[in-house]
Amino acid sequence: MELVLKYFPDLSQNQIKQFEALEALYKEWNAKINVISRKDIDELYLRHVLHSLGIAKVIEFTDGSSILDVGTGGGFPGVPLAILFPNCKFHLVDSINKKLKVINAICEAIELTNVRTTHSRVEAIDNTYDFIVSRAVTAMPEFTKWIKGKIAKKQQNELKNGILYLKGGDLSDELKQYTNVRAYLLSDYFEEVFFKTKKVIYLPLKYKN
Repeated sequence: MELVLKYFPDLSQNQIKQFEALEALYKEWNAKINVISRKDIDELYLRHVLHSLGIAKVIEFTDGSSILDVGTGGGFPGVPLAILFPNCKFHLVDSINKKLKVINAICEAIELTNVRTTHSRVEAIDNTYDFIVSRAVTAMPEFTKWIKGKIAKKQQNELKNGILYLKGGDLSDELKQYTNVRAYLLSDYFEEVFFKTKKVIYLPLKYKN
């Protein structure tokens, strides 16, 4: 938890309480349903919470923004971002229902009311969103096919609507077809070794009917 406060020192008391509660809740649920790998659960704040919040170093979502988290798994990056941006709406989607059960229980326990979950493939989701976030569920060309037609027309943030994707390693080949893509190095914001090769990939996308 100290890690979160190190980089996000202006949290409200309620946000601190919500972030602090995550460790015990995830450990308890992980013992029943494996949503986070065993080796990662002891580094929850570094590998999952702070990693998710890397997106918040790239953009501060304006109040009322809507964000879709695709393949959310145990709720990352959606749950930490929802705590940080309580006036935004987060829709967390995953094809594995038992993981969403964990997310729903955790959100209820910490009284996080700006999150909803759907058990579905993302292609079946029929809404549009300001931003679509994810943690490396597939290569970007495949991902853009999945979320086609899901970007909102109205712009209300400093960055244009599009994808904010958490990924690591050499992505030059995967991203070469995109002329307007930007990669933000998380090592510019976080000093821990874990973030050395981690990035937030931002791809603005136009609204399409």
